[in-house]
Amino acid sequence: MKPISHLRIALLLAAIGISDVYAQKTWTLQDCIDYAVENNIQIQKNRIAEEKGEVALWKNRGALLPSLNFSTNHNVGYRPFTETMSVVQGDQVTSTKSNTTYQGSYSLNASVTLWNGGINQKNIQAQKLQNDINRLSTEQSELDIQEQIAQLYVQIMYTKEALKVSNQLLGTAKSQYDRGVQMMEQGQMAKADVAQLEAQLSSAKYDVVNSETQIANYKRQLKSLLELDINSDFDIAGDIPGDESVLGIIPDKAETYSKALATRPEIRSAELGIESAELNLNIARRGYLPTLGASASVGTNHTSGSNDKYGMQMKNNLNMNAGLTLSVPIFDKRNNNTNVKNAKLEQMNSQLDLLDKKTALSNTIEQYWINANSNQQSYMAAKARAKSQEASYELLNEQFQNGLKNTVDVLQGRDNLTSAEQDMLQAKYTTLLNIQLLRFYAGEKMTL
Repeated sequence: MKPISHLRIALLLAAIGISDVYAQKTWTLQDCIDYAVENNIQIQKNRIAEEKGEVALWKNRGALLPSLNFSTNHNVGYRPFTETMSVVQGDQVTSTKSNTTYQGSYSLNASVTLWNGGINQKNIQAQKLQNDINRLSTEQSELDIQEQIAQLYVQIMYTKEALKVSNQLLGTAKSQYDRGVQMMEQGQMAKADVAQLEAQLSSAKYDVVNSETQIANYKRQLKSLLELDINSDFDIAGDIPGDESVLGIIPDKAETYSKALATRPEIRSAELGIESAELNLNIARRGYLPTLGASASVGTNHTSGSNDKYGMQMKNNLNMNAGLTLSVPIFDKRNNNTNVKNAKLEQMNSQLDLLDKKTALSNTIEQYWINANSNQQSYMAAKARAKSQEASYELLNEQFQNGLKNTVDVLQGRDNLTSAEQDMLQAKYTTLLNIQLLRFYAGEKMTL
């Protein structure tokens, strides 16, 4: 049996001590991934399942070994109205006039399965396959966590940049409102127009608060994946990505799928599932075969009422036995037939499971590729539109400050700029995320 890893235990204990250190710094994407792989509860449970699999393998190997056990039995009997009593101990009969008798026996028994159709050896092979599947399950959970972390990480980056835009628009809305109040006091603007500017200012404040709330919520979700508690301060270190990260070459979907088929644990796990189902069918068919076992025993006994002392009785009553047992299944209430039929159905199910996982993987990669391509094109168009709307809004604001534009024009210009900025940022970070996920599925590390 594999001993439980001391290093793993040390890492788990150390994680408690280093969590505060992590919480005091900004986290890169790789920091988040490394910490989650060591501390996420689901991943740790999967590792425990791996350890239990090793214990089961150790147990299955023990089935090849003989069994040996010692037993002893001691009885006291009392017959108050019997004058003469015969005591049977093994193949010995002893007569005694004592109303109270004492009997003791000792035996050492051994047995071993010589052959049971090779089921024990096949069980060992099956457990080894299951242990490999367990390890792949842990690897899959680690990849799933990494994907979730990347999605939340990018979402925080997106919302942070959106917050910067909202703060800029808030500053502009504040200056417009102040200018409107000033113009109203000078008789150059109606009170209703100032009320519209005030509503714009309130809307800008709401956008800022809403973005801050979204960031806090995304951080909470990311902290949950990292198993960080409520007392842990947390912030990411991701910088605003440049156009080179967004407008780069998008990985080919067919090439990505080919690499994913060769590296993704869910595919390898499904392939091992087919091997395991075939092996279980083989084991089920061996249930029709006979079983041959051997046994041996040595024992002795003693009793009160005999003229011989206990030591002499133990010597004289020493007996040894050995034998072979052959068991041939003739009619077992359809148990073997049922096992074989179920194993065949499970074999078919495992083949469908592999096909299903390949289809799901293909769909996932193709969807990421479509998202990356469509949003990359959208980003280029949205960026040009946002730049145009920003220049237009700056001009509108300048004209408004000089009394050349009314509030309707300014509010319309702000709405157009806000929409353009949102479209650009959405396309930008969606493209970035999907490009990174395509590389991730091809076996590369994600870098943000």
